[in-house]
Amino acid sequence: MVSINGEWEYAPLRIPTGTSRSAAAQMMALQSDVGGWELSGLQVWADGTRRVVMRRRARLSYLPLPAV
Repeated sequence: MVSINGEWEYAPLRIPTGTSRSAAAQMMALQSDVGGWELSGLQVWADGTRRVVMRRRARLSYLPLPAV
């Protein structure tokens, strides 16, 4: 689900337990390179699940959505 707030577009993602830190970083870097997304927020839960919020300028909405 992508939400638009003013000039920013937000996309919440969930990175599953067991995903290494380097793999998660690579996934987010790929989203940044391909879709114009940047990291807005990150939470790491006790079970190892990561909840990530990516954002980009709303004018870039023609680029692909993040997929994790």
